[in-house]
Amino acid sequence: MKILITSDWYIPAVNGVVTSVKNLRRELEARGHEVRVLTLSQNRRSYERDGVTYLGSVAAGLVYPGARLRTALAGRWVRKLVEWGPDVVHSQCEFSTFFLARRIAEELDIPLVHTYHTVYEDYTHYFSPSVHFGKKAAAIFTRWAASHTDCLIAPTGKVRLLLQGYGVQKPVFVVPSGIDLRRFRGEPDPLRCAVLRASLDIPRDRTVLVYVGRLAEEKRIDELIRFRANLGPGGVTLLVVGGGPDRQRLEGVAAGLGLGVPDVVFAGMVPADQVADWYQLGDLFVSASTSETQGLTYAEALAAGVPVLCRADPCLAGVVRDGENGWQYRGEADFRAKLDLFLSRPHRREDLRRSARETGEEYSAQRFAQRVEAIYLEQIERSELRRIPA
Repeated sequence: MKILITSDWYIPAVNGVVTSVKNLRRELEARGHEVRVLTLSQNRRSYERDGVTYLGSVAAGLVYPGARLRTALAGRWVRKLVEWGPDVVHSQCEFSTFFLARRIAEELDIPLVHTYHTVYEDYTHYFSPSVHFGKKAAAIFTRWAASHTDCLIAPTGKVRLLLQGYGVQKPVFVVPSGIDLRRFRGEPDPLRCAVLRASLDIPRDRTVLVYVGRLAEEKRIDELIRFRANLGPGGVTLLVVGGGPDRQRLEGVAAGLGLGVPDVVFAGMVPADQVADWYQLGDLFVSASTSETQGLTYAEALAAGVPVLCRADPCLAGVVRDGENGWQYRGEADFRAKLDLFLSRPHRREDLRRSARETGEEYSAQRFAQRVEAIYLEQIERSELRRIPA
C-alpha cells in the first residue's frame, strides 16, 4: 500500500502524537508499505525531506499548547502527493493538516482514517473562559471533524465512549498506540543511575517518584507537589522530567510549600534517546493527570520496568493493575496508603518491576502497526465496494 499520514506535529517536535506517528511509519515500512508524511514545519519555510513534506507555519499556542497554523500555500505540495497516488490517508490532527488530508482523500476517492489523540474538553482553559461552553464547543468540533472521515481510531475505550457520547456516527476502532520497546528493554545501568542521581543532588537512600512528560496545567503536577509536601521532610524525592508552559508556576508552587532540592527536583528536558534512563531513576512513576487519551508515558514507564502510582482514570482500565504492576489512587489519602504499601514491601519490588515489563510488552509498535494495517485494508475494501455499480 501507499499510505499518507498527515499531522500538525512531526520531527523535530516532541510529543505523544509525534511518537505515535514515528513508530507507525517505521513499522508500516517494515511491513513493506510505502509511507509519506505531510506535516507543518517549525518556521514559515516549506520543503520536502526523506518522504516528509513540511509546510510553512506559525505558532498558535493560544489555540492549543504547541499548536501551529499553516501559512504557506499548499497547492503544489498537495499536487505532488496526489500524483504519488496514496491508497489511504491517515490523519492525526484536526486542524491545519486535517483539511489537506480531507482534500486529498476526496480528490482521489480514497478512505480517510483519523486517529483522535486529544480530549479537547480537558483543554478548555486554553481557548474558553467557560468550561461548559468549552466542552460544548469541543463536542461540536469533534462531530464535525469525524463526519468528514470514513472511520476513527481511538487509543482507548475511554476515548471511544467519549466520541460516542459526542454523537459521532462513524465507526470507532480501539487501537492503543505502540511504543518502540527496544528503547526500554535494557536493564538499568547502576553506574549511569548513580551519576544521574549525583548530578541532581538526590541522595542514594531516597525513594524517587518520577514524572516524565510535558509540564502543563492539565497534567495536574501541582497535585503531586502538594502530596510530596504533606509527606514531610526526607525520605522521598519527586523528580519532574520534562519542559512546558507550566514549569515556572510549578517551581513557584514547590517554593511556596518550602520544597527544594532534593525533595522536589526539576530536571528539564532530556534527550529522547536517553529517556529510558530517566524513567529508571524512579522507583515509582507517578502521574495525577486525567486528561490522557492513552498516556504513552505510562506504557513507557512500564516497559522500562518502573511500576506506576497514578490517579485512577478510565484510560488505564486493564493497564495498571493494583498490586501487580502499580496502583491507581483516588485521592491524597489513597495515594499515601499505596505509597506506604510500596515502601513497606521492598521484597515485592522485583515482582512489580517484572510485571511492569510484561505489561509494557503489550504496547509494541509492531502490534500497533499490524492492527492499523488491518483497518486500512478494511476501509479500502469498503471504498472499492461502494464504487461497484448497483
